Amino acid sequence: MDRFYSLNHSSIDFHFKQSARDFVVEELPLYEFSGEGEHLILFVRKKNLSTLELVSSIARYLGIKNKEIGYAGLKDKHAMTKQYISLHKKHEESLENFNLENVKILSKTYHNNKIRIGHLAGNRFYIKLKKVNPTAAAKIDEALKNIDKNGMPNFFGYQRFGRDGDNHIDGEKIAKGDKKERNPKIKKLLINSYQSHLFNLWLSRRLEINTLINNFKSEELESLLNMSKTELDKLKNQTHPFKLISGDVMEHYPHGKLFEFDGTEHDFERFNKRDISVTGLLCGTKARLATDIARDIEKDYDDDINADGTRRYAWVYPTKIEGRFNQAEAQYELNFTLPKGSYATVLIEEIAKRKIN
Repeated sequence: MDRFYSLNHSSIDFHFKQSARDFVVEELPLYEFSGEGEHLILFVRKKNLSTLELVSSIARYLGIKNKEIGYAGLKDKHAMTKQYISLHKKHEESLENFNLENVKILSKTYHNNKIRIGHLAGNRFYIKLKKVNPTAAAKIDEALKNIDKNGMPNFFGYQRFGRDGDNHIDGEKIAKGDKKERNPKIKKLLINSYQSHLFNLWLSRRLEINTLINNFKSEELESLLNMSKTELDKLKNQTHPFKLISGDVMEHYPHGKLFEFDGTEHDFERFNKRDISVTGLLCGTKARLATDIARDIEKDYDDDINADGTRRYAWVYPTKIEGRFNQAEAQYELNFTLPKGSYATVLIEEIAKRKIN
């Protein structure tokens, strides 16, 4: 299936490649560090180095296991990133002589617990687009206004699928027992890639349905979408660009409990106010399933696999969006903040309305 996009403009021509000069990420912690406790908290800047490579280098230097070092999330390798890591403060003195190319410890403090996966509020991005002409810049301005107003689809980025973009193929085989993988971390990574692949297909289908709803009459869509005219009319009357369907599973935003969309005006108001958002399925055991019409669509992207499933926001809201066009340099600089688990490259692809990898 071809990728569908949420914005209506034609594709925008510009050059983008992830690099430490043009792609900068700063992690936003989930909570304020107390300044005391047995855990040393380091704020680290790294360039062209993955989080796991950074952790391994520090662990080797200290002679400890990687798992003794805590981090909230994996940051891009081909970028300049700033993130927090934690380790026992007994290693503080030994770290004074730690030196690794392209790594700098910016600050340190203390806390009473280890940083764990998910302990972040989001990430702040600085990105530079090149070979941008005035016409493209004006279209980027408008695209950013639309994203700032309405949000964007929460696709998994190309990073999720490996260098060749095909990790999900092995992931499916492993998840169904057709292939063995002894390394538990690689096994989980590949299965997650398969779950992410199905999620992206489902989300693209939902965006396709949005496009059809906006461009055709209900009578023309009844047989095509296998929905009643009554349901289609309800979808057409929705003001939000992402159309909620009977049986969708919603979640309080930016975090909270799951619940079923019941089609009341109250839910529409909360969705428009960003108090709640719609979720998509990451297939597997224990995952909550959609119902009614939403399930009819979702089941085509579900699979019975030996892995834990969950749900993920299908629609998210970037904040603090800023854009600046430098005509002399033919460059466009943008800053924005995304919630955890969302990909900056997906926002860039939404603007470009094409793949950038």
